[in-house]
Amino acid sequence: MTVTVHTPDGLTARDLTAWCALQQSSPALASPFLSPQFARAVGRQRPSARVAVLSDGSGPVGYFPFERHRLGLGTPIGSGLCDAQGLIHAPGLDWDVQELLRACRLHLWRYDHLTADQGPFDSGVVRRSTSPVLDLAQGFEAYAARLSAKSRERTKQLQAKERRLRRTLGEIRLVFDDPSPASLDTLMRWKSAQYRAKGQVDLFASPSVAALLRDLHQTRSADCSGIPSTLYAGERPVAVHFGLRSRNVLQYWFPAYAPEAARFSPGILLLLKMAEAAAAQGIEYLDLGKGDERYKQEMKTGDRPLGEGWVSTGTAPAKLRHAQAASAQRMRAVVAGSPALRRIALKALDARHRAGRRS
Repeated sequence: MTVTVHTPDGLTARDLTAWCALQQSSPALASPFLSPQFARAVGRQRPSARVAVLSDGSGPVGYFPFERHRLGLGTPIGSGLCDAQGLIHAPGLDWDVQELLRACRLHLWRYDHLTADQGPFDSGVVRRSTSPVLDLAQGFEAYAARLSAKSRERTKQLQAKERRLRRTLGEIRLVFDDPSPASLDTLMRWKSAQYRAKGQVDLFASPSVAALLRDLHQTRSADCSGIPSTLYAGERPVAVHFGLRSRNVLQYWFPAYAPEAARFSPGILLLLKMAEAAAAQGIEYLDLGKGDERYKQEMKTGDRPLGEGWVSTGTAPAKLRHAQAASAQRMRAVVAGSPALRRIALKALDARHRAGRRS
């Protein structure tokens, strides 16, 4: 097996076709985050983005999207935003982790959303978790029946909120794939306000994150399309979501809602309407993304297994780089646990983002 490394935009048309074919060979690889379109969009915003192509005598048998940082630290492509990570590979493929990392000029590769069926990478998992999913394979009615059986009272509450929203603001309608740029602008404005109100890092203050979403908003492919969905009450948007879809997966990514409509749970109502529209288009599951938020646990009817861990070349530099990365992770946890330190860090990030926009 040979390994060559390219920038995402340096891949050939043959590579894109082969990559998509490998994705279709395994349900575990169906996420749009594992698509070449997502990798190329990230590559246009992050100079660190790379793709390793694994080939045997017959042609490409694997694609490994990653980012290469200082001192040989590797992360998944789109790290911090990507909810499915790993090597897109032919069924049954076995690969040598150390050989792959050396070819990528990495001492260490850390991951936090490793998908299933990852063979040698799976040996480095130190923590296992799941991503809640809405199983739509049998259609929306089957999902709704399972949800009602799981919590009939919660279902009644949502139905009552929908009726109150309709009486208060007007008829409810969903635009599942809203082509208007205004939908994305509304989402980022509401989401930024939500981040700040909760004392969290405002992702959209970063020009590169906003640019990535705008790029993906224009992406149209069977394996990765940006899907902005808007829930209207009357003529007024009350909830917006931007996610990615592949052939049979809808990835829930950035939801937001109008604060003045919060009492109607418009975000949950939007999720249900999206699930109904997605099932009608042949999407088999809606992936809510890793997290223990209450609504995810209430609305899910299944789980997708994930892994968090790291693999390395086993050399002294690799061990040093892992110690450095682990120390940085502990420091982030300390900052996250201290309101005072978090405020200082947020101010520093805001200043950096403002400086980036001026430059």
